[in-house]
Amino acid sequence: MLQSLRYTIDAIRDEARNLVHQGVVSRQQPIYTLCRFIPAREWALVESELEVNGFLLRDRVSDLVGREDWDND
Repeated sequence: MLQSLRYTIDAIRDEARNLVHQGVVSRQQPIYTLCRFIPAREWALVESELEVNGFLLRDRVSDLVGREDWDND
């Protein structure tokens, strides 16, 4: 039996934050850059969730992950 995958906007944001922290994605890159790190068969689900939440693939990753606060500043 196949499980239905669902990507929430919070899960997508968390993944984007992780990729930014790892240095493999820049906050200034477009959101569609994330497709390199998500299996192709699942990208349509991610794209749909982004759309529902008002994000365009050309928007910046920084728009998706929002402002970050640093404790050591």
